[in-house]
Amino acid sequence: MILNRQREVRVARPALDLFLRRAKRELGLEKSDVTVCLVSDKAITGLNREFRKKMGPTDVLSFPGGERSKASAGRKREAVYLGDIAIAPATARRYARKHGRPLAMELRVLILHGLLHLLGYDHETDHGEMDRIEQRLRKRFGLK
Repeated sequence: MILNRQREVRVARPALDLFLRRAKRELGLEKSDVTVCLVSDKAITGLNREFRKKMGPTDVLSFPGGERSKASAGRKREAVYLGDIAIAPATARRYARKHGRPLAMELRVLILHGLLHLLGYDHETDHGEMDRIEQRLRKRFGLK
């Protein structure tokens, strides 16, 4: 489910819902639930400070909902609540411009990135494992 709780940036929520379903299917998560919440820069700045002890806005944060299980993409998993992903479209728009891609693509990249974090991957500690998986999936989804 995707909730839009910000008004700074116009987003095409139905297209993001479709991508979320496709990404979940690709990762074998069809039976699992996740909530993606689009939030303001102010809101994500507060979350970033509270949960990561970092100042300023970020583009995406993931909040696991319970048991996390890393497994190869495509493997079927039991139905669970994976957790929540917070995305700040205003920050994402700045990053999209920096990387030379459309905002719609940037938001899809962030949904995929957040899903991988909910599965237990951590690019800060896993010696490139998450990055390799994410790059393979981005290629499969046609994301730069």
